[in-house]
Amino acid sequence: MTDFKGKARAPLLTLGLVLAVVAGPGMASARADEFRARYTVSLIGFPVGEAVAAGSLGPTTYRIDLSAKLTGVAAMVANVKLALTATGALRRSGVAPFTYATTSANSQGSRTVRMSLDAGNVKAVEIFPPFEDKEGRVPVTAANKRNILDPATALIMAVPEGQPLVGPAACNRTIPVYDGYVRFDVTLHYVGVRNVAVDGYSGPVSVCAARYMPVSGHKRDSKSTKFMAENRDIEAWLAPIERAHIVVPIHVALMTLAGTAVIDAIEFSVEPSDLTATTTH
Repeated sequence: MTDFKGKARAPLLTLGLVLAVVAGPGMASARADEFRARYTVSLIGFPVGEAVAAGSLGPTTYRIDLSAKLTGVAAMVANVKLALTATGALRRSGVAPFTYATTSANSQGSRTVRMSLDAGNVKAVEIFPPFEDKEGRVPVTAANKRNILDPATALIMAVPEGQPLVGPAACNRTIPVYDGYVRFDVTLHYVGVRNVAVDGYSGPVSVCAARYMPVSGHKRDSKSTKFMAENRDIEAWLAPIERAHIVVPIHVALMTLAGTAVIDAIEFSVEPSDLTATTTH
């Protein structure tokens, strides 16, 4: 079984993007923001993957659905596919995930991770088949599983009330991430503003420098973890979604052991919609 923490999986995981489904407990009618995004992934300038995200973003809850896969020559070398789903609550203080699930697969097999949470505190994790390479890993403590975000929800970035969606408040933050196996932080720092034009969105985005900081679950002697922890060549551009007062990535560039990986939105649209949805927690 291939370890999907490897090089092929990393660019695809970065693609997780915010989407959502509106509802309170039981049935509710509300206005939602219908969200759609399509991304391309390139490595050292060559196209290697694509992803599609679709969902809706409402005043109280969200749902994220994303599918991604390697394409072209990359797919011939490693036929990797990835699907992610996350649900949770949207609050003034930020996001609070309820559930997270991901299935990663290649020609040799697949692995599914399911995680349930209560306001960012992990209640249960199920991994099938379980990872076997546990020796030499930094233990994940109970404290590491509190006040965290899953990898998909982590990309829904609430901007403090009263602050502009483009500017320092969009970037400056530390994001605590747990994927059911590895715990890490991502820190973002404001760099500036750029104007972009893609299908569905044209306007300013915030440019953030990013750093990866391993916390637990990683191997102490991992070359890739050490590389990423020392990596100062990671940048994310965050596009605004007005009504929810959040920002989401529209462009990510990072240096990897195999060269520069770039994830670019080629379609990024948010449209209002009246809908009725059911969310359970």
